[in-house]
Amino acid sequence: MIKPSLDSEYRSTMADSIMSKAATMEIPINSNGDSRTAEDDSLEQAAQIDWSLERKDLQQVMVSGPNLNETSIVSGGYGGAAEGIIPTSSIKAPSMHHSNSLSAMMSEEATRGIAVEKFDSVKKWSINTYKCTKQMFSERFGRGTRTVDLELEAQIDVLRETKLKYEHILRLAQSLTANFYNMVQTQQALGDTFADLSQKSPELQDEFGYNAETQRLLCKNGETLLGAINFFVSSINTLVNKTMEDTLMTIKLYENARLEFDAYRTDLEELSTGPRDAATMMRIEIAQQEYQIHKDKYERLRSDVTIKLKFLEENKVKVMHKQLLLFHNAISAYFAGNQQQLEQTLRQFSVKLKPPGSDKPSWLEEQ
Repeated sequence: MIKPSLDSEYRSTMADSIMSKAATMEIPINSNGDSRTAEDDSLEQAAQIDWSLERKDLQQVMVSGPNLNETSIVSGGYGGAAEGIIPTSSIKAPSMHHSNSLSAMMSEEATRGIAVEKFDSVKKWSINTYKCTKQMFSERFGRGTRTVDLELEAQIDVLRETKLKYEHILRLAQSLTANFYNMVQTQQALGDTFADLSQKSPELQDEFGYNAETQRLLCKNGETLLGAINFFVSSINTLVNKTMEDTLMTIKLYENARLEFDAYRTDLEELSTGPRDAATMMRIEIAQQEYQIHKDKYERLRSDVTIKLKFLEENKVKVMHKQLLLFHNAISAYFAGNQQQLEQTLRQFSVKLKPPGSDKPSWLEEQ
C-alpha cells in the first residue's frame, strides 16, 4: 500500500516521543493493582489517531486504487513480507466454469453427431442387405428376374475354367520341380561316392572315375534345367494367383453390384404397380434415385470387368508363349545332352541361376 509521507512522518514523531517518555518514567502501582497512568491515556489516544489515519488511507486506496484483479493479497497484513503474495488475477472461477461447460456441450454435440452417423450407416446397410437377400432368394427359387449380359457372362465362365486348368499346371510343375530337385541331389551324392571309391580302389579307378564325371555333368545340367523350371513355375504362379485373381475380384464386385441393381429395380417396379397416393409417390421418387445410383455403379463395374478381361487375355497369351517356349527348349536340350543349347536357352530368356557355391537356399527350400 502507498501512504502519504506527511502522515508517516507524523506517526513516526509521535511514536518516538511516546517511547522516550515511556523509557524514562516510572510506573507506580496503585493500591488496587491498577497500573494505568496518564501516559497510558496519551499512548492510547496516539494509537487511536494512528488507526484512524490508517483507516482513512485504506478507504482512499480502496476507492482510487487499482482493480482488484490486478492487486495482490498479502498474508502478513499491512506492510508484511512478500513471500505470501497470491496474484488475484489468476482467480477466474466464473469464466473457467463457462469454458468447461462450453467444452462439455461441444463434446456432447460431436458424440451425438457420430452416433447419428453410425446409426444411419447401420440402417442403410440393413435395408440394402435385406433387399439383396430377398432378390437372391427370388432368383434362386425362380420367382425373380435378373439382369444378364450373355457375352460378358460367357467370358467370365471361360476365365474361371482357365484358372482351374492353370492351377492344375502349376501344381504339376511344382511336383516336377520337387522330384527333379531330389534327383539332382541324388546324382550329386552318387558322383561324390564314385569319386571317393575311385581313389580308394586302384583296380577300379578308371571305371569309378568315368561314372563320377558323368554324374557330375548330369548334376550340373540338372541344376541348369532346375533353374528354367523354377522360372516357369514362378511366372505361372504370378499369372494365376495375382493377375487372374485381381480380375476375379473385380468380377466379384461386379456381381454384387448386379444383385443390388436388380434388387432396387424390383423394388421400384413393385412400388410403381401400387396405389399412387402422396406417401407412395414420395417412396417412388426415393426408389427412383436409389435405382439410378445402383444402375450407374453396375454399368461402371461392367465396363471395368470388360476392360480387365481384355487385358488379361493379352497378357496371358504373351506370358504363356514365352514360358512354354522356354520349358520346351530347356527340357529338350537337357534330355538330348546338349549342354550348350541348354545354357543358351537360359540366356535367351534371361534366366539367372544361383552362383556356384552359394549358401542361399534354393527356390524349393524357400517354399
